[in-house]
Amino acid sequence: MNQVPGLGVDLITSRRNPLVRRLRSLATSSGRQQDGHVLLEGTHQLQELLSLPRRLPEPVKVMATPAWLQSHEGLMDRLAADIDLQPMADEALKAALSTVNPDGVACLWPIDALPLPAEAPSFVLALDRVQDPGNVGTLLRTALAADVEEVWFAAGADPLAPKVTRSAVGAVLRLPLRRFGPTDAVGVEQLADQLSTARERGLQVVATLVPDSAAGMPVIPYWQLDWCRPTVLVLGNEASGLHPSLRACCSHGVTLPHSGQVESLNVASAAVPLLLERRRATMTASMQQSG
Repeated sequence: MNQVPGLGVDLITSRRNPLVRRLRSLATSSGRQQDGHVLLEGTHQLQELLSLPRRLPEPVKVMATPAWLQSHEGLMDRLAADIDLQPMADEALKAALSTVNPDGVACLWPIDALPLPAEAPSFVLALDRVQDPGNVGTLLRTALAADVEEVWFAAGADPLAPKVTRSAVGAVLRLPLRRFGPTDAVGVEQLADQLSTARERGLQVVATLVPDSAAGMPVIPYWQLDWCRPTVLVLGNEASGLHPSLRACCSHGVTLPHSGQVESLNVASAAVPLLLERRRATMTASMQQSG
């Protein structure tokens, strides 16, 4: 290791350094649970972390290349008291991360510092075995934009996996997450129990279905639903849709009518108008009351 000029900190150059091995381990769920940290890759995620409104419980462990530090001197100067900096050579950092072309920085955040589940959320997004990390990350980002209060997962992609956190761009730092599993069967069973409890609390549990679906419940276009009511919106697996056990827990069904030239929409694409319709409806109701 060599010292970085002006920092008085050793530069990690070896791909065999213990920190490199530690960061690699955080690509797996078991590694994250054992270490107690989630790995956030890239400048955007670091900025999201440092912009959190709540006080940081400990200095943020930041790993950065000399080139990144040189191009972000102003940011580092402002945040010197909030970070624990470890410079790493380009090849060492690249070997430690899952990003194909990392932008030169990553950071660690304690899992137990992530948002806690809400006691009685009134707007929940529930995902049934959604497998693609990019889809899950996009769903989390959209959920945050739509004021979702909590996200429930029946197995599927781990929301703390690096590919998900990159797609979510900081949403995991602000949204309470609850993942059931670890297997698909257990995840579906536990989510079904959660949905049943939500209905008992008076929430409408809304299944997202393809048009002309035989659902055994009232099925309407999404804009006809009363989105001002406390709601759990349930989205199904990319390939098989919503599990029958979860569909049976739902009180309502909504469709997103679209051209017959496509069989179905990507789950992350379908979620956008549904989630934002809730925000539109509640904002409109609030404006009408105040007016």
